[in-house]
Amino acid sequence: MSSRARILVVDDEAHLADGIRENLLAEGYDAIVAHDGKQGLHAAIATPFDLIISDVMMPNLDGVQMCKQLREANVQTPFMFLTVNGAPTDRIRGLEAGGDDYLSKPFHLEELLLRVAAILKRTMWYQRAADQVLVFDKNEVNFTTYRATAWDNSQQDLTHKEAMILLLLSERVGQVVSREEILERVWGTEIFPSTRTIDNFIVRLRKRFERDPEAPQFIHTVRGVGYRFTSVATANL
Repeated sequence: MSSRARILVVDDEAHLADGIRENLLAEGYDAIVAHDGKQGLHAAIATPFDLIISDVMMPNLDGVQMCKQLREANVQTPFMFLTVNGAPTDRIRGLEAGGDDYLSKPFHLEELLLRVAAILKRTMWYQRAADQVLVFDKNEVNFTTYRATAWDNSQQDLTHKEAMILLLLSERVGQVVSREEILERVWGTEIFPSTRTIDNFIVRLRKRFERDPEAPQFIHTVRGVGYRFTSVATANL
């Protein structure tokens, strides 16, 4: 990431979008504005950004669909939703589409800037380690491309969150990492209603990389605490 993070602001409310942009510029970021989802989608695909801040309800293409299409195009830029609807089901819908954070309107500018800084900090942690390739059993994971070759030679495309969780666990090989720590390091805030959401991501990782997902040899559950990764096959606890 460059010293001046590049941020794309997508919102059909021109006054709000321009106001966010001006405050981001004042904080030392580079920021540009798109005024609907299609413009935002094209801009995010054409040019690399360090963060996208997007409204949900917009003409032409809403923010959730925009995020989903970016992920399908393997654009893994961190994504923050802004919306007047802060219901848990709507937050989960956005986050499951590939979002990283969710801020309800109206919001305090200071909270927005703090969340921006936190997302960029997490991104820097990931990028510092992303040049490594993780190899275990016959699995090979490239954290830069988000692509992997599994033990059965199948090709796997990881989501950003799957890659971050696997990177965190592999950095702490042999150690127990709690669900709370995974939430803090990967999402930065308890934006999901339950830490059990982490379990769903672990299930997906096991399906990708374990020969028998029901009897995992590498991604272990430590009951009541969290997870432990081992690079050498061992019995699950």
